[in-house]
Amino acid sequence: MSEPTTSIWRQEVTLETLRQRTLDTLVSHLGIEITELGSDYMKATMPVDSRTCQPLRILHGGASLVLAETLGSFAANAVVDNTRFACVGQEINANHLRPAPVGQVVTGITKAFHIGARSHVWGIEIMDERGKRICVSRITMAVINR
Repeated sequence: MSEPTTSIWRQEVTLETLRQRTLDTLVSHLGIEITELGSDYMKATMPVDSRTCQPLRILHGGASLVLAETLGSFAANAVVDNTRFACVGQEINANHLRPAPVGQVVTGITKAFHIGARSHVWGIEIMDERGKRICVSRITMAVINR
């Protein structure tokens, strides 16, 4: 599948503007960093450390969902006119496929399955440092009037 030649993002959306939005939020607290903005995808990383692990010293499933919802939410809001609309999470699910131990950094990537006037559906894959899928998630975003 080839990447589109034009970007789906609004012109003013940049890595820096996205990074600024994470300051003083759960996103920054967990060490999530938006790292790449392709023409139709967004990537972010998150460390597996004391903030994001469970007692077995592997990535907590809830932390995976925070990464997935962060990517889906940022992506959905990056394609709508923010003077008129906001996108908020309506439903999220995930399948945890394999563990990621403390000391690793995981990477999430999101792409749209559907971008509609009232809802979006985004898919998120989270991979370990070897490129192995550790979690797959899907989020439905409601597009609401401001």
